[in-house]
This record gives sequence, structure tokens and C-alpha cells, in this order.
Amino acid sequence: MKNILSCLAILLAVGCGSTQKIETYSASGQEGAGGPEGLKGSVAQETKANEKSNTGRTDAQRIGEIMTYLASDELKGRDSGSEGIEMAAKYIENYFSSHQVKPYFESYRDTLSNFENPSYNVLGVVEGNDPELKKEYILVGAHYDHIGIITAENGDNIANGANDNASGTATVMELARYFGTKKTNKRSLIFALFSAEEKGLLGSEHLAKKLKEQNLNLYAMLNFEMTGVPLQDKDYFVYITGYEMSNLAEVSNAHAKENLVGFLSTAKEYSLFQRSDNYPFHKEFGVPSHTFCTFDFTNFNHYHKVGDEVSLMDFEHMATLVNKLQPVLEGIANAADQEIKIN
Repeated sequence: MKNILSCLAILLAVGCGSTQKIETYSASGQEGAGGPEGLKGSVAQETKANEKSNTGRTDAQRIGEIMTYLASDELKGRDSGSEGIEMAAKYIENYFSSHQVKPYFESYRDTLSNFENPSYNVLGVVEGNDPELKKEYILVGAHYDHIGIITAENGDNIANGANDNASGTATVMELARYFGTKKTNKRSLIFALFSAEEKGLLGSEHLAKKLKEQNLNLYAMLNFEMTGVPLQDKDYFVYITGYEMSNLAEVSNAHAKENLVGFLSTAKEYSLFQRSDNYPFHKEFGVPSHTFCTFDFTNFNHYHKVGDEVSLMDFEHMATLVNKLQPVLEGIANAADQEIKIN
């Protein structure tokens, strides 16, 4: 999440955690960083078994496999323009391809025009199944970059970025898998993983301007940021930034049939609405654009530190969030009218 550190130095304690390294193998058995088949344990076979159950629900094992790769030392903190984020981009592309999520542009990659090093957003689309409603788009996004190699703490200099934001990336990837394989959405869904968020929201800014120039009929932008650990002592599961700017929370809770989305006063106090990838879409399109988050400044002490390790992530919590969001996104995509309204 961009620029929180300057506001929160007093609140966030210096942390360190263990580093983890995984073995990766391609489908042919050669070492590499392929896609679903590239993880030790072969998520591809588990994918087929899970999809045969006809539920499409995720679980902690699947989330853990995605997170363990994206936040591994091998990717060296996924700094924009680096070899590590290139590996992450290939992994996401392969995941989309394996689950029938088509490229939005000619390829999955959208090259940034506003960053000096070669950097890419990764975009997939699941076209709506209604002849009219499919002309309306919902963009589901998260940034997959982080800050790379930083000052060492206890011999570790890799800012792995597990919570920030491999967690949001895994959430988007799993929602993409669900809709890619189920095809239950009437409106079209764009799944976007942004680069260069940590450089100043550059990836989302580039894409928002590009899609605006192309006259995309954007209904809403739903962003995911730092969802790797659960909130504590709250009567809701996740909060959204810009809570009062639309009725998204009310609509989400109706589809979830529970008090899923709540209001966090600290998010308003620190202007988090302006600090993540929802904001460029709010500026360009003026449509409901919000970030879902479970980081509340008290439940995670490793923001932009080497301690942001996968070992601290709660995969059960993350899987539960994805499973609770599936009917929410499905309900929003399939409603006869545009339910989410700007206040």
C-alpha cells in the first residue's frame, strides 16, 4: 500500500521473519518458475480434482501454494522492472491460461508507459454470458509488485511482500480461477494485477487512462490489498476504503448474507482511499472504486520490512475471504441493474 510508511512509522514496529525458499518444476520436470504446474506438489492435479467437485471453492492449500511462490526469496521482492517480478508475471499468466481466463489485450501483458524500466500489468478477462450486460465491465485488481531488496535486518535483505501484496494477488487469482472455470457472470470481469504500485500507483494509473481512452464501459473497480491476516475484535470480516463514498458495503453484505464488509475509522483517518490502486479508476471514471483490506495497523508489524514473510500469513483466513467474496462478486455481476451507487 503506497506511502503508508511515512504516516505510520510510529505505529509499525520493526519486524523480521524467517525466509522460505521453494523448489519449482516445469511440467516437463525441469527446474523453473512455470505456472500452476511449476509449484512443487503440482497444483494442476489438485485443480482438476477440485473443479470436478463443481464447487470452485478455494482452500488453504491452494492459497498457500500461490503465496509460497509469489513471496519466495527466488522472486527477490518483486521490484518493478526486476527479474523477480518478471517471474511473477509469467506465473500469473500461466495461472490465467490454465483456468480459461483469456487475455484482455492481445496478450496478458500491458506495458507501462509511465515507468522507465520495462514493467507490465497482467490482465485477463472472463466475458459475461448475457448479451447486453456483458457490455458492462467490473475490474477486479491488486498490485503484484513490492519493493525488492532493502537494507538488511538480521542478515535478510529481501522484502518478500507476502501481505503486501502477494495476498491481494492470490485473492484476485483465485477469483479469476472461479469465474474462468464456472462462467457464471453476466457482466464481463477484468482481472488486473498491477505493477509499479509501490512507485506511485503507476500501473493502475496507466491502465485507468488507457481504458478511459478506449471508452471502456466500467461499472465498478474492486481492489484487494493486504488481506493475509485477519482483523481482530471486529464484527465484520473485511473493510473497504472510501466506505462512505458508495453503498458497496451494503450491497456486498446483502449478497454475502452476513456482515462481511465494515467501516474502519483508521482507514479514513489515513486517507487509504487515495493510497491504493482503486484511486486512479475513481479519478478517471468516477465509478465506485474501493479497496478491500484486512490490515488495520494493529494486526501486522512488518509493513515494508523484510519480516513480511509467507510464514506469517493465515491461509485459512485468506481462503475464507475468497469463498465469501465469490457470491458477492457473482451477485454484483448478475444483478439486473447496477446496484452499487456513488453517494
